[in-house]
Amino acid sequence: MPEAAPIRPVRLPNYLAYGSNDVLGAGAMAVISGWVLIFYTQFCGLSAGQAATIFAVARILDAFASPMIGYISDHFGSTWLGRTFGRRRFFILAAIPLLPSFALMWLPGQGFWYYLVSYVLFELVYAMEIIPFETLAAEMSSDYRTKAKFAGSRILFGQASAILAGFLPLWLINALGRDSADTFFYMGLIFAALFMVTAGLLYLFSWERHMPGGPAVAAERLAAGGAGQALSALYRNLFSTMRIRAFRLHLGMYLGGYISQDIFNATFTFFVIFALSGSMGQASGLLGTMYIVQFVAVIIAINLALRASPSRAYQVAAADFAVGVFALIGLWLLGVPATSPWIWAPIILAGLGRGALNYIPWATYNYMADVDEIVTGQRREGSFAGVMTFVRKATQAAAVAGVGFIMQAGGFISGAPVQSHGAILTMALLLGIGTVGCLMFGLWVSRRFRLSPATHDILMREIEHLRSGARTPSSPGAALVVEDLSGWRYDQLWGNNPVAGLAR
Repeated sequence: MPEAAPIRPVRLPNYLAYGSNDVLGAGAMAVISGWVLIFYTQFCGLSAGQAATIFAVARILDAFASPMIGYISDHFGSTWLGRTFGRRRFFILAAIPLLPSFALMWLPGQGFWYYLVSYVLFELVYAMEIIPFETLAAEMSSDYRTKAKFAGSRILFGQASAILAGFLPLWLINALGRDSADTFFYMGLIFAALFMVTAGLLYLFSWERHMPGGPAVAAERLAAGGAGQALSALYRNLFSTMRIRAFRLHLGMYLGGYISQDIFNATFTFFVIFALSGSMGQASGLLGTMYIVQFVAVIIAINLALRASPSRAYQVAAADFAVGVFALIGLWLLGVPATSPWIWAPIILAGLGRGALNYIPWATYNYMADVDEIVTGQRREGSFAGVMTFVRKATQAAAVAGVGFIMQAGGFISGAPVQSHGAILTMALLLGIGTVGCLMFGLWVSRRFRLSPATHDILMREIEHLRSGARTPSSPGAALVVEDLSGWRYDQLWGNNPVAGLAR
């Protein structure tokens, strides 16, 4: 069994360096979800279907790459590179010189195959850096409040980068001209430079817990079994994470909150331009303002998550976002244009909800490896990070690709300055039904999620109780808590279950 990590103080530079890396994690996703469909269809001559195909192909490849990176990082500590640079942190260091691939995605005047290859390349580099990054909060601390602060720092930086993703096109449009495709290439260059700086800071100001014995044994088995056995072990390990009840519920909340935003982001710019008779600059300004509101909402959500139930905060946030979406649709039905001051009411409401929905799933994610540890007796942060990154990118791709295919089926014509009534109605239905439908799913799941500061404290005490050699619960109440979080009876915990065998 792994030993407890040595106590090492987490200071402000560690929080800031960790959080700053979400300029890549959230910033890249904000740019892609908000602008790539517009770039492909309005500036590169691709159809909405071709743009959607790029997302679909990239995610099929990522279905293998993301969990593989997580699995390898869990077992990389036995190698010389892993011992020298860190089993997680080596991948972060290696990704830094590859991050300029983001700018290549936005080079104008290329064809379908160029954009497909450049997008796939960046997604692989992104997975290589982000999956190890997502393990580091659990590696650096086991304390609930410290992990919540890590998540808060991460999401605040992520929201700051989203603000930049919203406003930067507007600033570049003003500098380069309304119809310049170079707007997006310069945006890509600026973000690529930020990605490299923040990844470097993350490497310098992070560390990993010591894991004696386990990684070396697993790596020897991996090498002895060959590539086929390694891939089989990888997916056994991957699917085993789904047998942890808290993680399944966490994924449901995560998907409800994030897919709703992906659909909204992919549709919003088109909706402003064609349904509300706005411009790309106005859409950029509205997105940027929404992200500012989200930044404030994250600060509020951090306090709520530390003091109360994350599930309750999630429910309030989802309701705010849904009301904002309905209000936006209502303005369109009333014929209110994007230039009206009334547009700011739904933007503020949606932003308040979206900010909290961004923070809460990542705050609860940092505790999933703790729930898994009481089930398996192992630390598998990399496996959970691989699943999270794969699910995040796969669902975002499905949402954005789905928007592209549905818009094309609804009559959208790439490059046209005006769209038909049918195409605009399709945008409105996507924005309303697509977004709110996903929010309702997340709300339903959140009512069953009971991880909180109080239940996490009980969980950690029971882990130490079992680590000391005990095999019965410290109290009946503690048994109920850990059984609810894990989904397993108490006598099946600490390796006495099929999950532990799959995880080896």
